Amino acid sequence: MPLNQNTLQPLNAAVLSDTLDSLGLMQQAMKPFMRPLDDALQLIGRARTGLYMPVYASPAPGENPYEVEIALVDDLAPGDVVVLACDGPTERIAPWGELLSTASVARGAAGCVTDGLVRDVKQIREMRFPVFCGGIGPLDTKGRARMVERDVPVMCGGVTVRRGDLVFGDVDGVVVIPQAVEQEVVRRALEKVSGENQSREALQRGEKLADVFRRLGIL
Repeated sequence: MPLNQNTLQPLNAAVLSDTLDSLGLMQQAMKPFMRPLDDALQLIGRARTGLYMPVYASPAPGENPYEVEIALVDDLAPGDVVVLACDGPTERIAPWGELLSTASVARGAAGCVTDGLVRDVKQIREMRFPVFCGGIGPLDTKGRARMVERDVPVMCGGVTVRRGDLVFGDVDGVVVIPQAVEQEVVRRALEKVSGENQSREALQRGEKLADVFRRLGIL
């Protein structure tokens, strides 16, 4: 099954989380503090990761503290999701803002997920660029943090994320699907959505919840 925006659009984070649970993968939903800037937007794409570390001094003259993150953004491909691990939630690291969003949109990226802070929120919302974050704040990373590696395994929002993992986000939260199981997860999740639709229709007709659950096994 080719996985693309159209294939995954009928899904939602809750169904994907349930499906991953059924396969014994019960640590794939990011922590509840990870919230979207725009509740109406859906995020679907492949992870491109960045790892941040805190720093406690301004860069030396002539030093570029943004070198690694610039390289990551400039290398984005259509459908990529930037996943920035800041060991959040944090009160001092805001790695994402308007200009990085603008550059990402120009490259066809699908969104950004960070357990750090995000700034320039008004402008990002106007772009309708999906961003999930651990909080909102105006702080620049310069003198506070630095991306030290990119495209390496990271821990973001409590979930291990590797380059190429499938990232799905909506108003319920962010779920990460490892590449090794993505075909099976999506297949089962689409079946679950179909079953939930049948359950909803039966309940709307007035059938008892116990009877519907006994017949369809979905709740």
